[in-house]
Amino acid sequence: MIEALSRRRGWLTGLLALYFLVNIALRLALPSSLELDEGQQLFLAQWLAVGYDSQPPFYNWLQYGVVQMLGDTVLALSLLKNAMLFACYGLVGMTAARIIRNPVLVVIAVLGLLTVPQIVFEAQRDLTHTVAVLFAACLFVYALVATLQQPTAGHYALTGLAIGLGVIAKYNFVLLPVAALVAVLLDPVFRRRLFDMRLVLTAVIAVAIVTPHGLWFIEHLRTATDRTLGKLMQDGDDGRLDQIGDGLISLAQALIAFSVVTIGVFAAVFGRQLRAAWRTQSSWSRLIGRMLLILVAALVLLVLIGGASHIKDRWLTPFFFLLPVYLALKIDLLDQPLGSAPKHFGRIALLLMIVVPLVLFARVPAARLTGDYKKINVPYQPAIEAILATGRHRPTLIATTELQMAGNLRLNAPGIPVMIPGYEAFQPPVTFDAEHPLLMVWRDKGQADAPLEPLLQGWHDAYIRAATGASADPIEAHDIALPYHYGRPGDLYHVRYAWVYPPAR
Repeated sequence: MIEALSRRRGWLTGLLALYFLVNIALRLALPSSLELDEGQQLFLAQWLAVGYDSQPPFYNWLQYGVVQMLGDTVLALSLLKNAMLFACYGLVGMTAARIIRNPVLVVIAVLGLLTVPQIVFEAQRDLTHTVAVLFAACLFVYALVATLQQPTAGHYALTGLAIGLGVIAKYNFVLLPVAALVAVLLDPVFRRRLFDMRLVLTAVIAVAIVTPHGLWFIEHLRTATDRTLGKLMQDGDDGRLDQIGDGLISLAQALIAFSVVTIGVFAAVFGRQLRAAWRTQSSWSRLIGRMLLILVAALVLLVLIGGASHIKDRWLTPFFFLLPVYLALKIDLLDQPLGSAPKHFGRIALLLMIVVPLVLFARVPAARLTGDYKKINVPYQPAIEAILATGRHRPTLIATTELQMAGNLRLNAPGIPVMIPGYEAFQPPVTFDAEHPLLMVWRDKGQADAPLEPLLQGWHDAYIRAATGASADPIEAHDIALPYHYGRPGDLYHVRYAWVYPPAR
C-alpha cells in the first residue's frame, strides 16, 4: 500500500480525505451531545471578538465563520476540526517531500502521524485549540524549510503568517519559533537566512496578525493567563523541591506518552535499520534534532524556573509532531533498500485508520455494557427540549455556568442567546418582561437536587436589579431526570432549571 501511494501522491490525499470524511460521518451518527471543547466553541461562536478568555481566538474565529454558514450544528464543529487535521497531514507531507529523498519514506512520514495518540485519538475526541496550534506548527515548519531552501519573499511572508497564526492559536506556540531560531543560528549554512532583509517581512506580517489580540491580552492579562497558569502550577503549599520533582516527572511522563507508540512502531517495522539510522546525519536532521532538544530544554526550564508542575502530553503536540518526519528522515539517510518495512507499516497505518474511529464511536454505545458514561452519553437534547416545553413562553435568554452546558444549550435550543456569568461583556440586549422570561439551567454531574450555584445566583440577582430596579423573587427550582443515551435501565441524569420572570410589584 505504501509503495502504491508513493507512486501516485493523489491517492494518499484521497485516502486521507476518505479517512476524515469517515470521522465526520461517525461523529454525526452519535447523539447530539457535545464534548467539553465542542461546547466551548459553540458557546463562543455567538460572537466575533479579538479575545474571549484564557485561550487565544484563532480557532474561535474559524468556528464563528463555519457556524455562520452551517448554523449551530455538530457538522459545523466536526467539519472544521477534520478539515484542519487534513491540512496538517498535507503540510507534513509537503515538508517531508522537501527533505526526504525516498518517496516511500515521505508517505511513511505522513502516515506516521497516525501513531501519535494525541493527534489520531485525542484530537478527534475533544481538542480544538490544540488542533489550531498543530495546524500553525505544521505551516510554520513547512515555511521554515521552504525559506531555508529557497529564500524568496513569499516564503519569508509565509513564515510570518505561520508565526502570527500560531501565537493567536495557543500561547505555547511561541516556543517553536524560538527553538527554530536557536537551531538555525547553530547551523553555519542556515544562519545566513537570518541576515536577509526579507526577514523584516516575516516580522511585519507576524506582528500585524498578533497585534489586535495582543492589545486585548495586555488589557485582560489576568483573564488570559490565570486558568493556564493554574493548570501548570502546583496545587497547595508543597515546597520548591516537590514542585520541581513533580514537574520533571510529569514532563518525562508526557514525553514518553507522546513518543512511545511512534518509536515502538518504527522500531518494530524497521528494526536494525532504525538503530543504524541514529548515526546518520544531514543538515536537515541536525536542524530538526536540535529543535527537538531545545524544546525539551525549554520545557525543563519551564519547570525549574517557571514553576510548572503539571505538564500534559497534549501540550507537546505542536512541538513533537515532527517525530515521525525525523525518524523517516534518518532512515532515508541510510540510503538502503527498505525491504518489507513499507508493507508492514502500511498494514499498521491502515489498521489504525479503521480501529481508532471505531473505538471513538463504539465507546459511547458501549456504556450500556460498562456503565462508564461519556459526555456524549448525557441526554442534553431530550432534557433541553423537555425543559423548554415546561415554560409558558419561550425564553429570551438562557443562563448557565459551564461552557459545555452552554454549548449544548446553543445546539439544542437554536436561536436563543446563552450566557455564562463572567462573559457579560458579550451579553446582547434582550427583552425581559412577563412574556419574555429568562431561563437558568444547572447541574451537579447529573446528581439529583443540585443546589443553585452561587455564581448563577449572583448573576440572577444582579440582572433583575439592573433590568427592573427591584429585588428578585425567590427562585423556584425544578428537576428533570432522563435516561442516558445508551444507558442502563434505571440510570438517570438530572438537570435543574428555573424560569425567571420580572418580580411581582
